[in-house]
Amino acid sequence: MSDKPHILDSHVAYDGRIFQAVVERVRLPGRDRESQVEIVRHEGSVAIAAMPTGNSMLLVRQYRHPTGGELWELPAGSIDPGENAETAARRECHEELGMIAGRAERLGEAWPLPGYCTEYMTFFRMTDLRAPGAGDAKANQDEDEQIESQVFTLEQVREMVRDGEIKDMKTAAVLALL
Repeated sequence: MSDKPHILDSHVAYDGRIFQAVVERVRLPGRDRESQVEIVRHEGSVAIAAMPTGNSMLLVRQYRHPTGGELWELPAGSIDPGENAETAARRECHEELGMIAGRAERLGEAWPLPGYCTEYMTFFRMTDLRAPGAGDAKANQDEDEQIESQVFTLEQVREMVRDGEIKDMKTAAVLALL
């Protein structure tokens, strides 16, 4: 399947703060008819395994409106314009956990929702964590975030995934990369 799709028409159906929804009429490779494809365009994101020790990690619990409830999950967030993935991971660690990471190790990348979304997520292990000091910038949480954080052992997190207490895909995926 080396041919590329032929885009016949494309229009923005929604243009928001975090993503853009685009509807395209395309002729896909190997097909003799047109298809309509709905795409969520997202600039990318990071998820961080903030690890105070080699066998523990910080998870956040926050309300996620699309799920109708609170979830335990890895701290994560979008990459802002002009940021690279590591800078975004360090910022998210500071904003969501109130911690500064001395080390950021890239663990891998993945397409969380490749069927309809362009978001590409980069995973980091953050270590050598410390509280912000006098010379550090102030952290600002997003206006819609109310976050509780807690330290868990890696085995506790694995058990929470197995038991269905953690239903967040990025959290389960990072366990495979650690």
